[in-house]
Amino acid sequence: MSTRLDHRNPLVFDTHELGRRPGALQRLSRTVDAPKDLGIADVIGVPEGAPVELDLRLESVMEGVLVTGTARATAEGECVRCLEPLHQEVAADFQEMFTYPDADDRGRSRTAEPADDEEDEDRLFLEDGLFDLEPVLRDAVVLALPMQPVCRETCEGLCSECGVRLDENPDHHHDAVDIRWAALQGLAETVQDGEKDNMGGAEAGVDEKQEK
Repeated sequence: MSTRLDHRNPLVFDTHELGRRPGALQRLSRTVDAPKDLGIADVIGVPEGAPVELDLRLESVMEGVLVTGTARATAEGECVRCLEPLHQEVAADFQEMFTYPDADDRGRSRTAEPADDEEDEDRLFLEDGLFDLEPVLRDAVVLALPMQPVCRETCEGLCSECGVRLDENPDHHHDAVDIRWAALQGLAETVQDGEKDNMGGAEAGVDEKQEK
């Protein structure tokens, strides 16, 4: 029976050399291109095609292959405070069991005692000795990334009034104006303008009388 997994995919791993003898170990290191959408959408993530270093430990157990590993890559995003681009190193640890398709979680034949279908939906299975690491890698990287990335913890962000970057302008500030005083100032200016208009009208009347 042919498998739907492609062994040429760098995130698909072959366990045939490991065998099915419980306790057998295999260590692998591989650098792969990051798959699409590896991260938190519109926040931070590893760019598609960027190098991802994988260090894996494959252990044969009764029910399948236990995969333990670490993925290292450089994520790119935008600081939530100052909106500047940022680069952040990420190391994501993971561990996942890939189950033999002919054995349940106690290592017994599924034909002898069928497993619960609901349990099967939550498990990942080996397919002809192959397993696909991409879904595990994706979950691990997302959990390792910050939901609100910052360029540095001391970033002061942007001025809420004019948007200037505060780290580059440490003395930047705006004079606070009390709304009540601003209203009085506006009223005073209105009164002054009215007085000027009245004075202008009076002077015009005087001139007219002098002409007569």
